[in-house]
Amino acid sequence: MPRRYVTVDVFTDRIFGGNPLAVVLDAQALTAAQMQSIAAEFNYSETTFVLPPSTPEHSAHVRIFTPRREVPFAGHPNVGTAVVLAREIESKGRPSPERMVFEEAAGLVSISLLRERGGTVGAELEAPQPLTVGTSVSVQDAAECLSLAPSDIVGAAHPPQVASVGLPFLVAELESREALRRAKPLLSAHERILPAVGTDSIFAYVRAESRGDLHARMFSPLDGIVEDPATGSAAAAAIALIASIGIEDGSVSWRIEQGVDMGRPSLLLGRTSRLGGQVKSVHIAGHAVPVMEGVLRTLS
Repeated sequence: MPRRYVTVDVFTDRIFGGNPLAVVLDAQALTAAQMQSIAAEFNYSETTFVLPPSTPEHSAHVRIFTPRREVPFAGHPNVGTAVVLAREIESKGRPSPERMVFEEAAGLVSISLLRERGGTVGAELEAPQPLTVGTSVSVQDAAECLSLAPSDIVGAAHPPQVASVGLPFLVAELESREALRRAKPLLSAHERILPAVGTDSIFAYVRAESRGDLHARMFSPLDGIVEDPATGSAAAAAIALIASIGIEDGSVSWRIEQGVDMGRPSLLLGRTSRLGGQVKSVHIAGHAVPVMEGVLRTLS
């Protein structure tokens, strides 16, 4: 049975920027092994598979695969999949909904669509889980993961710390934009350090001069992703962590630039809400642009 797919570049408003995503439509009857093989064939940081929802009021059941494994939640797959599904509806001359709800392994993901000139150009997701903070690692270990010196790591606000709003990342603050530019993953350090603390990825960031502005990079060679151009789930975890420890109650808007040092500039727009010292909600938004579409013909 032929199955259609569409690819989009996510967290960008122009083709060949942002983070590529493949969205496989009509994914019914595909096995998990077949989905994994398709994701490995695309070799993007993630590929999504759209299935009918278990509850009629929800929009879809979405499964997300990296080249090596299925993950319970991720940022750019949600934004990109929502844009693809909305544009599918609009291509048939029908208005797309204001909001979608995806069923995922991490829980329900609520998504609001962003429109310009009557068409869907992006989406904003709400993280499906509250912030959880896990194990911290030493400055030395975080530096080794990034091929940096310990002096390049900042530990004043928080130590290098595992944080999650649906998918765990080791979050580390760096001293300077120049240190972020020099960072590169050291596989042996990732193998030794990250699985022991419950993750396979590190998200490194630098605070910019304006409040809420970050520059970031994400490395996950253990998952077949040397560097990710834009990582909504990691950005969401990072801003939730920062908001939980260093910001007064209220709402904060965030602007995260990622992918610049690998030639795929990406822009992620975040929102956090804190009340009574607790982070109550985390949102990540961005644009997405269509790139390719085709048909998978080799599967029964």
